[in-house]
Amino acid sequence: MTSFTTILLRFGENGEKTGWTYIHIPVDIANEIKPDTRVSFRVKGTIDNFPIRQVALLPVGEGDFIIPMNANIRKGIGGKKAGASVKVSFELDESEFEFSEDFLSCLEDEPKALENFKKQPPSHQKYFSKWIEDAKTIETKTKRISQSVEGLLMGMNFGEMVRYFKARKDELER
Repeated sequence: MTSFTTILLRFGENGEKTGWTYIHIPVDIANEIKPDTRVSFRVKGTIDNFPIRQVALLPVGEGDFIIPMNANIRKGIGGKKAGASVKVSFELDESEFEFSEDFLSCLEDEPKALENFKKQPPSHQKYFSKWIEDAKTIETKTKRISQSVEGLLMGMNFGEMVRYFKARKDELER
């Protein structure tokens, strides 16, 4: 298992990554986990003793990677923000990705949505499922499943679906 201490960072204006809090994984550490890899891969372990599994390291060039700190991880590490120090320990996670059973069950009831879901790249299929499973309440999970199925019925990928429903929410709040 690879262990090190690092500082949480935050992107400024950087396209879709704007505002993300993340951990930078330099090439030498990435090579300890999965040698000579330049594509995304998943790890398991801990960040400040908060257990993680199936967390993606995203390539950012030159062999370096980042781990975005989603809300669940940020909460698990005590709400730490950019500039804070964290202790990281992880190793390659080669376990199979587990799709949301509730989501897959709903897709079976909507053949067109299921067909569009299967046309998505595997990474986008995982985005849908992970987003749904990261919901903290059953109400939020239900809403996310509904939005995902509706977006897939309209032929949207994950990013398009998120932007579509955010725009609709913003319009309703005006």
